[in-house]
Amino acid sequence: MSSQRPGGPAEVVPGDDQGDGRPYREDVRAANAQTGRAARHAARKEAAKKGSLLRELPVLLLVAFVLALVVKTFLVQAFFIPSGSMEQTLHGCTGCTGDRVLVNKVPYWFGEPEPGEIVVFKGPDTWTPEVSVAEPSNWFAGAMLWLGRTVGVAPPSEDDFVKRVIAVGGQTVQCCDPQGAVTVDGTPLDEPYLYENTPSQDRAFGPVTVPEGRLWVMGDHRSASADSRSHIGDQYGGTIGVDDVIGKAAVIVWPISRFGLLDSPNIQGTQAAALAPSGGTAATVTASTVVPWAIGLAGATPVAAWRHRRRTSRD
Repeated sequence: MSSQRPGGPAEVVPGDDQGDGRPYREDVRAANAQTGRAARHAARKEAAKKGSLLRELPVLLLVAFVLALVVKTFLVQAFFIPSGSMEQTLHGCTGCTGDRVLVNKVPYWFGEPEPGEIVVFKGPDTWTPEVSVAEPSNWFAGAMLWLGRTVGVAPPSEDDFVKRVIAVGGQTVQCCDPQGAVTVDGTPLDEPYLYENTPSQDRAFGPVTVPEGRLWVMGDHRSASADSRSHIGDQYGGTIGVDDVIGKAAVIVWPISRFGLLDSPNIQGTQAAALAPSGGTAATVTASTVVPWAIGLAGATPVAAWRHRRRTSRD
């Protein structure tokens, strides 16, 4: 009698996935559950990012406002040219697109304005405004006007002026010599920027000795500029205070077709003015270039670090 069992179908091991399939279905359910959890986690993370952005937005706007205020107060300010008194160096005539310039305040941290430089300044009370600006009727209009002036798209304040420095404290200025030129301490100026000058007999003035700490300023468009010449009868003989200077007009930024640096020619031919392109010493020019970048980097670093920590903590 044979001990071998009769042939037949292979025995099915209970629990094999070729049997009732329960372990396989459990694996599928586990995989699906894991996928669902991952999807829900990703969705929650995305929602948290959106919510975080909404929460951070007011803070970022406040930081941007503070940085803009600091930059406007201490470094650079955009300025809208309100009149044609500086034609054709700066456009502001009726019917033309007024230039927007950046006014650099840093050079005068380390020195004073030099002859040939174009400056923006607060005019004395006796100076007639070159532009009429309606006062804001409410706080919102005032804020929009401030913002417009910050970026240079709104007219400046009525007591803001832009002129070129002709003489500084201690110098004597007058017009005209036999060739019709303005002289400082008896030496005629080299003024290649003049536009529509008036006849000599109509522009004669002086001599005027500029007090210390003050400046004699004139527009490049001599026949259309109410500058120091028009205020000789004032308390300070038409001069403006060095402390009233807002900054140096450095570059035209708008319109794009006129983009470029503003030159500061050595109009008096002095040795000091030839030391550096801006009319100051090389150290002054270097400092005025480096300081804005250094302060901007110092202001941006804490914000960037804070943003990095926020992103790291969320991840």
